[in-house]
Amino acid sequence: MRIEQLLWTSQNGWQPAAPALQDAGLVLIFGATDRLDFQRLEELRAFYPVAHQFGCSTAGEIQDVQVHDDAIAVTAVGFSTTELQLVQQAVAQPADSAAAGAALAALLPRDGLRHVLVLSDGLHVNGTELVRGLKGGLPAAVEVTGGLSGDGARFARTLVIADAPPQERLVAAVGFYGERLRVGYGSLGGWDAFGPDRLITRSEGNVLYELDGQSALALYKQYLGEHADGLPATGLLFPLALCDEDGCSEGNGLVRTILAVDEAAQSMTFAGDMPQGRHVRLMKANFDRLVEGAAGAARVVKGGLRDAQLAVLVSCVGRKLVLKQRVEEEVEGVRDVLGEATRLTGFYSYGEISPHTPTARCELHNQTMTITAFRED
Repeated sequence: MRIEQLLWTSQNGWQPAAPALQDAGLVLIFGATDRLDFQRLEELRAFYPVAHQFGCSTAGEIQDVQVHDDAIAVTAVGFSTTELQLVQQAVAQPADSAAAGAALAALLPRDGLRHVLVLSDGLHVNGTELVRGLKGGLPAAVEVTGGLSGDGARFARTLVIADAPPQERLVAAVGFYGERLRVGYGSLGGWDAFGPDRLITRSEGNVLYELDGQSALALYKQYLGEHADGLPATGLLFPLALCDEDGCSEGNGLVRTILAVDEAAQSMTFAGDMPQGRHVRLMKANFDRLVEGAAGAARVVKGGLRDAQLAVLVSCVGRKLVLKQRVEEEVEGVRDVLGEATRLTGFYSYGEISPHTPTARCELHNQTMTITAFRED
């Protein structure tokens, strides 16, 4: 596996200005929403004429151990024996998410498939249903990782790139084929729970209406206090933990963050399902645990895959807003575990897709650091 990385900024343009890996087969592109335009993709096409272009808009770009805003982070990968299939599917509304996932799976040839990396619209997709549709159509041994595209803290529009100009309401996936490809993955958070357990008494898919028989939005605003005026963005600072079916306990459950609020309906829309009858807990940030969570995800990866050549990091925008000037510490924590030989790229997202560990079920997560690592023997 041969890897080359570029960074575009408004101050310096493309650096380096003369990339050399012209036979790259895959170009990963993570950039600020307003910077992903046709001209820059055409410039990348000239740099890498035979490569698949695969990427999305972000809430921050990761390149090596630096976190950028308003930039484009590019990683070109040349494989020795691994073959790729890039597929895409439009999704009009969250209710179409499972069907979109199933359609993507159907487009990927099954023979020799080793792994699927997926990037999705971040505002109009129910990530839980997308994962369910994808996994239901793939061989049991094939895992899925990836994330939902971002748009800073604006929540206005998110874009996906799949060998075409960036598009809204799109889901795309790359299938990796080849016996010599090795893949590792892991996902951990680092948030603390507070307050009592609350029962979801009314919901529809990823839209939450009532907790304990009360308006979920009104109850949530009580917890947020002065932060309530900034919803949905301030909701990233106080996510909800969706507890396991047998109840809430320390460290279990999935974390969910808000994508939108509807004052008229008194509802909150989340990136993944909020099933009626389950319990939730409010969460708050713990700086040191967030950084340790990122390093912990890297340790999970390293436990299953040593000497990774490339690691794609997908971390939640909520973590970035909490960590602020310390945000690069979580990327540095990943570097410390994986080592200097592993090239790092990635983005801050509206949702992360991965099993927590190699033996767990694939899920849509929020507020985690999720890592997918590759090595070609």
